[in-house]
Amino acid sequence: MNEEKDGSKYIPFAERKSDESVVYFTRDLSPEGLKKAYEKVNEGIDGKVAIKLHTGEPHGPNIIPSSWIKEFIKDECPEATIIETNTYYEGDRYTTEQHRKTLEVNGWNFCPVDITDEDGTIDLPVKNGKWFDHMTMGKNLVNYDSLITLTHFKGHTMGGFGGSNKNLGIGCADGRIGKAMIHTYPDKDQWSISMEEFMERMTESTKATVDHFGDKITFVNVMRNMSVSCDCEGVNAEPVVTPNVGILASRDICALDTACVDLVYAMKKEENHDLVERMESRHGLRQLSYMHELGMGNTKYKLIDIDNGDVEITQSEAVKDLKPFKGEENE
Repeated sequence: MNEEKDGSKYIPFAERKSDESVVYFTRDLSPEGLKKAYEKVNEGIDGKVAIKLHTGEPHGPNIIPSSWIKEFIKDECPEATIIETNTYYEGDRYTTEQHRKTLEVNGWNFCPVDITDEDGTIDLPVKNGKWFDHMTMGKNLVNYDSLITLTHFKGHTMGGFGGSNKNLGIGCADGRIGKAMIHTYPDKDQWSISMEEFMERMTESTKATVDHFGDKITFVNVMRNMSVSCDCEGVNAEPVVTPNVGILASRDICALDTACVDLVYAMKKEENHDLVERMESRHGLRQLSYMHELGMGNTKYKLIDIDNGDVEITQSEAVKDLKPFKGEENE
């Protein structure tokens, strides 16, 4: 397999063949840091605004705190609506009724939440896809003019890691048809698609959403409480052992997720071992190279430190002197 297409192989920054985008970085893990990062990439976000984030399973310990999002919406986009879809697996977000109860438990009651597949589905085209010519989404997705992709960056049981690509690719596909298209061969086990093919299918789903919104979409990743488990595992997530890093934002989804992965790899081995093993063992790095192949963005970028006057920094400078994870309350 071509090394760039082998999702278990990390390609160092200097070896990548790509133009460069801009990724903004702050160490400020707080509502203020979230707002500060978003304000660098919010050009053109107007009209009816949706925010796609993972609202989590009941009492999930690692999701972005709802209190942060409440303050963010109040100050940045007071008319915004959070959007979600029902899950492909049975559980506390499988039906709309169950999902609404979970939203209430986790504190998502300060603004409208649109479960976009509640009223049915819609097909969006996938341009130049290998696996799909369309993806089935929650019908209400197309009711919005702009989309803020607000992502908790962490590991993922199948994807290796979950960044903006996973948030949109899985999170906008509807709970029955779209998610089945990504995860499952007909008449096979529910999770029968894995490794590179899974990464490619998920990325093609993301492309449908990104293409639909065009220049009316932007991306913010929060590198905090990074378990190797996704937030869909809720209270059963593996303990966090990776240090918190900060918040990154870009208009380029590929550059943003790539930068977050690079910051993990730039950590000391005792800090990043578990998360790196999760990414490589699931071949999750294929998400990055396939986004680039599909024309969704760049794998090289300038990392801009907005805490210190918008100066360009290296990945190693960004993760210098990280503190061991000690746990944080999600309120």
